[in-house]
Amino acid sequence: MGAALRWSRQLKEIVMSDTTQADRDVVDVLTEDHNDMLRLLRQIEGTPDAEKRRDLADTLIAEVMRHSVAEEMIVYPTIEEHVPNGKDEVEHDKKEHDELVDLMKRMEDVEASDPVFMELVGQLEKLLDHHASDEEDDQFPKLRTHVPRDALIKMGKKVENAKKIAPTRPHPNAPHSELFHKSVGPGVGMVDRLRDKLTGRDG
Repeated sequence: MGAALRWSRQLKEIVMSDTTQADRDVVDVLTEDHNDMLRLLRQIEGTPDAEKRRDLADTLIAEVMRHSVAEEMIVYPTIEEHVPNGKDEVEHDKKEHDELVDLMKRMEDVEASDPVFMELVGQLEKLLDHHASDEEDDQFPKLRTHVPRDALIKMGKKVENAKKIAPTRPHPNAPHSELFHKSVGPGVGMVDRLRDKLTGRDG
């Protein structure tokens, strides 16, 4: 990431830190997600310890999945309805989400000590940075132009709630919104390492 873009993101973080929880709209929530994910990537790149890299990567994958599912379920339908050429933009965004999921799935199958792992991390950073820039520079301003402020605040709360129960593992063979619904029912067939860690379970 270039120095100018890094400085721009740091400035956004400072501005957002002055925004009260009550005033946060969906753009604030999603932009904060982008900053958190890119910060995790920098931490992965900065640690020589393979075990720590894997833990950070697990956290990153969970955050990207929650973010992507919440966007597709709550934000994208609003973009399709209210933003000019919204359907085309959403289709483009979903393709980028699919690329992220495929890449994260590959990361899960590689040992963190393998040099290939860090190559995949670099590819993921490029994809995430591109996706975040597209949304923050183009889509989010359009959302704020075409959707009332109170509606955006409500959307932000819905996104936060959706992220709490969204799947946290990459499943490249199914739409993310479909995965969301399946994740609360039987037969999903996946082990959520992070949630198990948080609840003290092994698996």
